[in-house]
Amino acid sequence: MKLNESQRSASRGFFEFVFFRHVRRSERRLTVDFCPTDLIYVIWLFFVVAAWNWNVWLIPVRWAFPYQTSENIHLWLLADYTCDLIYIIDILVFQPRLQFVRGGDIVCNKKDMREHYMTTERFKMDIISLFPLEVFYYFTGVNSLLRFPRLLKVRSFLCFVHNLCPVAVLVILMLFLFLYVRVIRTSMYLLYSLHINACLFYWGSDYEGLGSTKWVYNGKGNAYIRCYYFAVKTLITIGGLPDPTTVFEICFQLINYFVGVFAFSIMIGQMRDVVGAATAGENYYRACMDSTVKYMTSYNIPREVQNRIKTWYDYTWKSQGMLDEQELLIQLPTKMRLDIAVDVNYAIVSKVALFQGCDRQMVFDMLTRLKSVVYLPGDFVCKKGEIGREMYIIKQGEVQVVGGPDLQTVFVTIRAGSVFGEISLLAGGGGNRRTANVKAHGFANLFILDKKDLAEILVHYPESEKLLRKKAK
Repeated sequence: MKLNESQRSASRGFFEFVFFRHVRRSERRLTVDFCPTDLIYVIWLFFVVAAWNWNVWLIPVRWAFPYQTSENIHLWLLADYTCDLIYIIDILVFQPRLQFVRGGDIVCNKKDMREHYMTTERFKMDIISLFPLEVFYYFTGVNSLLRFPRLLKVRSFLCFVHNLCPVAVLVILMLFLFLYVRVIRTSMYLLYSLHINACLFYWGSDYEGLGSTKWVYNGKGNAYIRCYYFAVKTLITIGGLPDPTTVFEICFQLINYFVGVFAFSIMIGQMRDVVGAATAGENYYRACMDSTVKYMTSYNIPREVQNRIKTWYDYTWKSQGMLDEQELLIQLPTKMRLDIAVDVNYAIVSKVALFQGCDRQMVFDMLTRLKSVVYLPGDFVCKKGEIGREMYIIKQGEVQVVGGPDLQTVFVTIRAGSVFGEISLLAGGGGNRRTANVKAHGFANLFILDKKDLAEILVHYPESEKLLRKKAK
């Protein structure tokens, strides 16, 4: 389905809501308004989508199958008008209070939100969806096909699926739920295609006469289940069906086969894309691993080194879900990178004694320059006498300061939340050398801050620079 301009505009603004929503919370007006990713709005969309699904699934069933009778017609009408009431509440209460982006600003003004909604194509479709064709019940009786405008509320279903994933980021697991939503959505398209075909088959059987030929439904057993079974065998081209005998049956079956092949190929393509998206990251990891192994093999790298590199790939992927965090974040604007860095790393860095008392903004600037690196058990992070060009903050794991003739004597163990290597960066003069040997004890995930990056930051914070140099002495 192609998106029109209003949908594309809403999609662009959608991500701005996710990142800047917390900025607007303090500025909320007394009038109630909703962000598209607010949990309460997504919950409301669930009820709207439930009402839409009632119509989209049961309108064809009630038209084709004899399930709507004079004895239960009042129950069907009660459910119909309950769904209509949900539609009306959505149009009058929720949609006119939905925030939107205009010129980069999130608009929360009640009048502006109402006027914006009334100018959108969605408003027109919502109004048409409530067109009261039920007045023709007086002439035709209660015919569910007269409720077909209710299906035009499909935008609510698309918005619900679109908005569900960012809420899932905050509630469950982002990647897996996102993929599950795509799988469920694709499966629903297939099930609905079979549902419509089952209704048409029963209508065709009733038109030809139930049980009049071997091809039509014979009227025995559960009508819907047996017609659905026919639809599955036809649309998925399983075969094994009785041969059609009349012209109507032959034409119906030919159309079924053509539609089945077309629909099934689309579903296969959709599922391929879903599986491809689910395994894209792992495929990238495997490709990097294979390229590295091929390179090491061609240059006859020692087997021990190869095994350590393979271990590094495996642990880094399992612990982080990616090989390079910077590669992911570099595509984002600076402000968004800072927001993510603060949420992910500030709790660790703020506890480091070296940075306590420093300008808070200086710490924020430093967060965006940190690089996460994994060291394997026994790997030397730095050696005594080396030129110091980085400082290290332990994010996870432990490192040990070692010495002695064989570098096996442990002087001290440094744990998560500690910093080392700062003396070489902060002491006066250039070309400062390391004063100790430090190696990883087990797997260690460290933040690395380059000397050049630190110098560029401290230029703007002279007071923090004095404090850091004083602590490093």
